[in-house]
Amino acid sequence: MSGFDVLTRGDVLDSALQARDYLVGCGVPGALAAKDPRLWGRRAVDHSRLGWLDLPFASRGLLKQVDGLVAEARYSGLDHIVLIGVGAESLAAQAIVEAHAPALAGGGGAPAGPGGGLTVLDGSDTAALAFALERLDRTLVVLASKAGVSLEGDAYRRIFAGAFRERGLSEREIAGRFLVITDHGSPLHDFARQCGYRIGLTDPYLPGHFGALSAYGLVPAVLAGADAERLLEEAASLVPSLAKDEDNPGLLLGAVLGGCAQQGPAGVTRDKVVLREPGGSGALSAWISQLLAVGTGKRGRGVLALEPPGGKGGFPDLHGISINPRSAAQEEADTSVWAPLGAQFVLWEYATAVAGWLLGVNPFEAGSPAVQEAEDDAATLLRSAGGGPLPTGRPVYVEDDIEVHADFAWPSGADLGTVLGGLIASVPADGYLSVLTYLSGDFSGRYLAPSLSRAAGRPVVYGPGPAYPHATGPIHKDGPGNGAFLVITGDPAPGDALAAHPVPGRPYGLAKLQLARALGEVRALRQRRLPVVRLHLRNPVEGAGRLIEAVRAVAGAGPRP
Repeated sequence: MSGFDVLTRGDVLDSALQARDYLVGCGVPGALAAKDPRLWGRRAVDHSRLGWLDLPFASRGLLKQVDGLVAEARYSGLDHIVLIGVGAESLAAQAIVEAHAPALAGGGGAPAGPGGGLTVLDGSDTAALAFALERLDRTLVVLASKAGVSLEGDAYRRIFAGAFRERGLSEREIAGRFLVITDHGSPLHDFARQCGYRIGLTDPYLPGHFGALSAYGLVPAVLAGADAERLLEEAASLVPSLAKDEDNPGLLLGAVLGGCAQQGPAGVTRDKVVLREPGGSGALSAWISQLLAVGTGKRGRGVLALEPPGGKGGFPDLHGISINPRSAAQEEADTSVWAPLGAQFVLWEYATAVAGWLLGVNPFEAGSPAVQEAEDDAATLLRSAGGGPLPTGRPVYVEDDIEVHADFAWPSGADLGTVLGGLIASVPADGYLSVLTYLSGDFSGRYLAPSLSRAAGRPVVYGPGPAYPHATGPIHKDGPGNGAFLVITGDPAPGDALAAHPVPGRPYGLAKLQLARALGEVRALRQRRLPVVRLHLRNPVEGAGRLIEAVRAVAGAGPRP
């Protein structure tokens, strides 16, 4: 696919055209093309924050620098790339690899191709770690972060360093198996220098969520075998149209997102979009979701993106966006977006900037402090617990080895259906339900989304922790504040030895780290007075089945009045 286009219809079209005319009247397309920081106020955004507009051209020099590293890795037999990162740093690279070299993708626990590929470790599942450790002799570890080392990054780095050490590698050889991508002068930069790791530096002023075509997205993908030159050509082909008032797909998409997120004539705010990738893996949708969450989720505003099946139903505040549909005639979405992947990155970044301008928020600000607060809280819990158990609190109710943790007691005779019904009833009329799973197995909130949506009469978003709440935290915590949250934790699954894998040099293992992350997230949500219930599955396999049955039973009772 070489062309690009955005088509929209219905009342979405009316809102979008009005918003586009307003944007043109205010000179937004020309000001963005000129990288004029005065769009958001000179104090809020400086010229360097808009450098992502130059990446389709500037990153070509980066690829030349990476060529030598790729040749060296291949000569050493290192064709399997392990990317350690949570959020934008890993999502862009995964989308690139899956689109340009599908056989090489191994993120999220899915097996990579027989020739190596990319495995993403974001703390959400041990299957991906097990896969990577089986290919240790062929593995180069990439640690990507704009700031310091996350709890997961520290744990995985220690585990791999220890595994390399057990294979007999010297400390110098171990250092050669790590590549760090970070900002110049960041805490991770200093740490990597002390360890002797190879370092790739990026612009500290470039917003991380606008860095898909920077070293964060490109370097791991190139090392894994993706064609980044073609990606940049695709992106560059879109850039000239972004300076236009007419035939500017980025402007129209931004007008769709920002215009719909403002209150319409009927008093309805369509600030939720369901993203569909016909035939796609969902990696691009996940990247778009975090971009919109971080870029617009501020000051009680924002655009929430979700994936099927959580968006079924005629919700008045939701509109569908289909990415590269095979046929416009067969597509039921309100808006369709056609573009190759490189152009998709620039298109959505531009649209997010425009939508942020319409909503009156600065789309280039760093992520929500609440996201870092949750991780800091988890780190404090781990330090305080030492080698002992975490302070999980006493459950207010237990049924079939499923613990219910909530801020209020349940009435006598309550059952799991009552618990779920109470949480569903707490979802605002214009809100949504979020399912966060912190489990070592492959159980996903996707299995619960259709029934929960039917029971609540509202959309459902879902994702594994800590990756999903880290990537989309701003929209949940600093956005409209109309979410309710079901957090699912559990003991390690039987036979999952890696879930309890000790972290070298730390008094905890991966399972304890994952639980601490969940507890930190629950505290952050409750501090914002958001309704949250945590269910802990003492037996995760049987408990997951019982939970699915309970949710279906609640949905069978019909949607809430």
